[in-house]
Amino acid sequence: MKFRPCIDLHDGVVKQIVGSTLSDSVPQRITTNFIAEKPPAWFAGLYRDDNLTGGHIIKLGVGNDRAALEALGAWPGGMQLGGGVTAENAAYWIDNGASHVIVTSYVFRDGKVDMDRLAELVRSVGSERLVLDLSCRKKGDSYYIVTDRWQKFTKVRITPEILRSLGKFCAEFLIHAADVEGKCSGIEADIVALLGESSPVPATYAGGISGFDDLELIRDKGEGKIDFTVGSALDIFGGTLLCYRDTVEFCKNL
Repeated sequence: MKFRPCIDLHDGVVKQIVGSTLSDSVPQRITTNFIAEKPPAWFAGLYRDDNLTGGHIIKLGVGNDRAALEALGAWPGGMQLGGGVTAENAAYWIDNGASHVIVTSYVFRDGKVDMDRLAELVRSVGSERLVLDLSCRKKGDSYYIVTDRWQKFTKVRITPEILRSLGKFCAEFLIHAADVEGKCSGIEADIVALLGESSPVPATYAGGISGFDDLELIRDKGEGKIDFTVGSALDIFGGTLLCYRDTVEFCKNL
């Protein structure tokens, strides 16, 4: 289990936002937990110095390209890039320092997987450079992939079968449990367990982490195979529940 750090960009600055409130059309509904005074490159440099590979730079909407390039420039090849990635621009982000590109909405259309678009992405950068973001919300007893700032449910339910199918086209999965993202209210243990049992590729979980008890739960439910990213709980993002330095040391001792 590895700590995969994050840099979430909104309006060109590093922020921590409650995921379920994200909206392009109604910006006043967005709940923001933290707005950084330090630039994106400062966070990327921190992660570089601690050799925390495989972290995520996520562009939450438009107006974040310059900030993303700044972060990538601080650690070329050290972080992944997501947000607005398509087959047309994926190679651009790889050429500008992203180790991988992260894709969600582009490969889902009309509520299902668009295999043509997925194939285009693989042709563009190769499956070894592609991370599929299977961020999800619970409906009934199942988790469904959600798109468009996590507001739109697809018809795709996360099952062992869909994980095996999509795993053939990518290097990793990234899964935000959108209902608890940014709330520091505890993790969605069921989705972690499903990933631990069934993911055919490395997977990273995000959402609701509130302390070391949750990290231990991810380790146990995920059978030690599921990585994690954490934002609002960390002191570097204004949180009071987890110290960044202690989190780094926790993973060194696993």
